[in-house]
Amino acid sequence: MIKINLLNSVTDRQNSTVAVVDRKVSSPVSRFVLMAFVVTLMMGAVIGWDVVSTQMAKTEAEQQLDEQKRIAAELEAVQNEQKDLEAKISNIDTRIAAIKKLRDSQAGPSAVLESLKERITMTPGLYIEAVEQTGENISIKGNSPDEAQVTQFGRSLEFSNGLFSNLSIETQRAEVQNQQAPAPPPATAGAPANPDAGKITVVNFTIKCSYTPSKAAAANGSNPTQASAQSPAAPQPAAPQQVAKN
Repeated sequence: MIKINLLNSVTDRQNSTVAVVDRKVSSPVSRFVLMAFVVTLMMGAVIGWDVVSTQMAKTEAEQQLDEQKRIAAELEAVQNEQKDLEAKISNIDTRIAAIKKLRDSQAGPSAVLESLKERITMTPGLYIEAVEQTGENISIKGNSPDEAQVTQFGRSLEFSNGLFSNLSIETQRAEVQNQQAPAPPPATAGAPANPDAGKITVVNFTIKCSYTPSKAAAANGSNPTQASAQSPAAPQPAAPQQVAKN
């Protein structure tokens, strides 16, 4: 009896599928296509990764660039602020230097008169008629009944730590009428009137010197030292009689 199996077995079906695939793979064209597909797929993966990594690096670089720009802008702002501060400091230093120079020079007659007043009060019997200032040069004119008072006043100017320098004194004796003296007795018939009655001798002086407070400030860093503090004070004579100035 003849038996016909109309259904292929599982093994036969598998073997037939493997055989078909093997036949297709063993074909040169099929192998080329398969290799080309694999290579294309790998190249696509590599190119895709390269594009993604490049894009990521570009984004990071742009972020770093923005950060550097921000830092540069902040640094520029700080530098501009520093320049403004330096300009303000320079302006303040210039003003301070001008103020110090003005204080050192002590421009103006008030400072000169103040300096002279301190020394005049130490010399009784001294009378100042005029004080002239031309730049650093000063001319002091006055009179005194006693030449020693003029010498003492000149010494007080000389020993002033450089406040008054290049001192020169010119003196001249003169007779003036003492307005406070009692009136002379009237002339009698036997005795003529004395023309010198009521007259006293005074010493007119002219002192020329240089007024340089900057030297005095550099010498001791403070107000000029009085002459009486540097040299032994001369004995003060009794206050002389008031004399009318010409």
